Amino acid sequence: MYRRGKHKIWYIGYATADGRYRYESSGSTNRRFAEKLESIRRAEIAEGRLRLPKSKPPRFGEWSARFLESVRHPNTRRRYTSSVRNLLAHFKEVRLSQVTAERIEDFKQARLESGIRTATVNRDLAVLRRLLKLAARQRLISYNPLDEVDFLEERKERRQPHILTFAEQERLVAVAEPLIRMIVFLITETGLRQDKEALPLKWEDVDLLDDCIVVKDSKTPAGRRRIPLSKLCKEELQLWALYYGPAVSPYVFPNPRNPARHLGGFEKTWKRALKAAGIPYFPPYNLRHTFATRLNAAGATDLTIAQMMGHSTPSILSTYAKAIDSTRRDAIQRLEAFRESKTQVGSDPKALDRIM
Repeated sequence: MYRRGKHKIWYIGYATADGRYRYESSGSTNRRFAEKLESIRRAEIAEGRLRLPKSKPPRFGEWSARFLESVRHPNTRRRYTSSVRNLLAHFKEVRLSQVTAERIEDFKQARLESGIRTATVNRDLAVLRRLLKLAARQRLISYNPLDEVDFLEERKERRQPHILTFAEQERLVAVAEPLIRMIVFLITETGLRQDKEALPLKWEDVDLLDDCIVVKDSKTPAGRRRIPLSKLCKEELQLWALYYGPAVSPYVFPNPRNPARHLGGFEKTWKRALKAAGIPYFPPYNLRHTFATRLNAAGATDLTIAQMMGHSTPSILSTYAKAIDSTRRDAIQRLEAFRESKTQVGSDPKALDRIM
């Protein structure tokens, strides 16, 4: 075991079963990691299952192109392509075996110094992790160096969503155009994803007899679900159907210029409605946060909320469900009532003396 190069990377040397001697970079400046790699190679040689990585793996630019070709979903491929473009600026001519933890740390630092938000850097790192994991699986590299790299803490920079209060909603729907009114009621009562589920929604998937919406196509398999309709949402959909029902378009929100297609967006109309209602701007996606928060405040379990929103696990709910002020005040009032039912502090003049 020895170190070499300006980065002082640890290398290991060993003889294979056929008597050939092999040198392999650990890709790390950490001696313990190199010792662990050496132990793994010793075991693989002893058990006859040594599968060495290629001595001359492809360069990052070549491999990243092959990696993108393996991504089947077009939306995912577009997302990954954006990150790969950022990664190529740092690793394009580097061989995969030369993508070390130290170089990844340099990439992180360079991105941050250029003013990029931590969340964006983490998205790039997530793509890099998957790209290198595939390379390790195909024995192009001996291990994934991202195992030694920590992702950035992004919660501090994350913008807090605007949770629409009931009073704000009343003002908004009172001045908004019918489209915005229907959007607000639909998403705050069902939690549908705006672009993927709400706007492409078809009347055939709205069951006003069984009071539910069937989501057939979503962001993930967990997103395919049945969502019960509240009485309020059902009434608004029935009213909306009088003007934009199946006789007009198969879509609940048809494109005015071509009813055979669904509406693509409503950003300008949304901004006008918020301004008219005297509410600071927030993106329509926050209506989905509002739905989760209201379910949480109403006492729904995390699992129920996750299923209603189309999540596979409840772990992401902390991002969506934010306690609103009225809910916090109610919680304190319940705590006071509980305390008063269990103690006489406040009614007994000598109680304070005992505490002090």
